[in-house]
Amino acid sequence: MKVNADCFKALGDDTRLKILMMLSDGEKCACDIQENFQLKQPTISHHMKILQQAELVLVEKRGKWMFYALNNDMLKDMIRFIDEDLINVDQFPYVLSEHTCDGVREPKTDKSAI
Repeated sequence: MKVNADCFKALGDDTRLKILMMLSDGEKCACDIQENFQLKQPTISHHMKILQQAELVLVEKRGKWMFYALNNDMLKDMIRFIDEDLINVDQFPYVLSEHTCDGVREPKTDKSAI
């Protein structure tokens, strides 16, 4: 379950989503990513580290350059998780309270308005 949570956290950033979209048509050098996002190198490195830790991208160092590619196996695992596990109630046991909920909530009062 933790792997999936890390993946979803990594996907929760617009820049990282765009980086993944850029990588969807093949491997890219870090300099290509940096140029297309007009971000400084440390910022790109930060985003790529998060994507790597979530195992969404694969990295290969060639000389002094880093090349990134999508980790298609992890993406397939995420699709399977969403499609099969997330919607399957039996995957996560939970307990319902014994009392009956009436579905009505008390309105919150803004005490500063009084």
